Amino acid sequence: MRTQHALALAATLSLLAACSQDQTAATPADAAAVRAPASDPTPSSITLEKIGGFAGGGQGAAEITAFDEVSKRLFVVNGAQGTVDVLDLKDPASPRKLATISVAQFGGSANSVAADNGVVAVAVEATPKTAPGTVAFYRATTLQLISSVQVGALPDMLTFTKSGRLVLVANEGEPSTDYTVDPEGSVSIIDVSNINFPRVTPVSFSAFNGQEASLRSQGVRIFGPGASAAQDFEPEYIAVDDAETTAWVTLQENNALAVIDIPGATVRRIVPLGYKSHAVNALDASDRDGPSINIRTWPVPLFGMYQPDAIAAYAVNGQTYLVTANEGDARDYAAFAEEARVSTLSLDANVFTAALCGGACNANSRLGRLNVTNTLGRSGGVFSALYAFGARSFSIWSADGQLVWDSGDQLERLTTAVPGAPFNAGNNDNALDSRSDNKGPEPEGVTIGRLGDKFYAFIGLERIGGVVVYDVTVPTSPTYVTYVNTRSGLTGDLGPEGVEFVPAVRSPSKEPLVIVGNEVSGTTAIFRVDLQ
Repeated sequence: MRTQHALALAATLSLLAACSQDQTAATPADAAAVRAPASDPTPSSITLEKIGGFAGGGQGAAEITAFDEVSKRLFVVNGAQGTVDVLDLKDPASPRKLATISVAQFGGSANSVAADNGVVAVAVEATPKTAPGTVAFYRATTLQLISSVQVGALPDMLTFTKSGRLVLVANEGEPSTDYTVDPEGSVSIIDVSNINFPRVTPVSFSAFNGQEASLRSQGVRIFGPGASAAQDFEPEYIAVDDAETTAWVTLQENNALAVIDIPGATVRRIVPLGYKSHAVNALDASDRDGPSINIRTWPVPLFGMYQPDAIAAYAVNGQTYLVTANEGDARDYAAFAEEARVSTLSLDANVFTAALCGGACNANSRLGRLNVTNTLGRSGGVFSALYAFGARSFSIWSADGQLVWDSGDQLERLTTAVPGAPFNAGNNDNALDSRSDNKGPEPEGVTIGRLGDKFYAFIGLERIGGVVVYDVTVPTSPTYVTYVNTRSGLTGDLGPEGVEFVPAVRSPSKEPLVIVGNEVSGTTAIFRVDLQ
């Protein structure tokens, strides 16, 4: 098991200092030689300022966004309607709705959208969702359907490669609620060199069938009822290197990454991500301890599963690094549910002692309210270790999946003083401490923006809301930059889902932008990146 000994308390103290003073420390010399110079100047620091927004019509009306520079339009997945809203973004401060793209002809609803050079790609799930889905391509200017292709079951996140020649799609392959149908997860590689006749190459996980025991021993979670490895793997999000030869796919429920050989259309390997020790990394584990702010370590076998949702890739000094938003997710179906509160479990009394927990470990004011998986840590009906969903952090990994850096408890500590909401509030309530028992701030979305010779990570916090910014130019030593949250109680922007960076060279205003789709409020928020 991998723990975060390198982070510990020193990083947390440095964050608290950073929150109250300017983060303008000089970039170390080894970070200067990054990729080819960008058009934007290199800032000493940045801030985010909300300059525009659009209300899509209530909960679910804004999820994933995609900006197209040719048409200067923003395409927003409207989950409430299963459609894609089309916004005019010529003036980012005043977006206005132009039209809606309906995907009803393909049988289901839109799950995700991507845009490149005047072409919009939409991932559409089938009805039922366990059947093969569709990726449909549209002209950004006329909204005319160009072509469509069949892909795997439940296509979700999709992305154009840097050249625009390929589109990669994560097909989650979730089971039916009764688990009688469990399609295989997969990745589709779509060659769009001729957009009128796109060609699909499927990437299967079937080669790992029969290796389940070995993969489990390495730390890969394969645990669906009767599921093979290929059925159990549920691709969530994709990052691609600049050379377009390698893709990294988050397998969120499996707490793993899949490494894809793009030219060969094969899975090179499955990389287990390990576990985060909360004996070293603090968290607030209870919503019934006051309520109050109680971020602390626990000197018992309590671990966090990274379980990343979004992933992004960037290159420094010729090396590719991966950034993950460690949201966490539980399987919860009518026929199978893994989530349990610690208070409902039988704990090993020799391990979870009152002396270590400052009282009964399974008390609601201590660990009793924490949601954990019932699939790990148990022997003979008794739990000697506990595994919580998500890591309440973002992480940086090497290209081969080795942990380089983790933000520890920094994101949760940032939520202790948010003007628009109490500590660890949910996105559909405004109650102090309400999410402490369940993934805390819940980082979900992440994107990387390059400004001059610096790289910035923009991380969306799904529950309490807002976007946190870190300078990740030095992957081993990121620094906190700023945090902006535009909710006000139960109004404003709630539940950020997708986060998108638009560099100045592509921006309609010629200023770098960050665009956020907020699922719970159904609002799209547009931020200008101000260079300091």
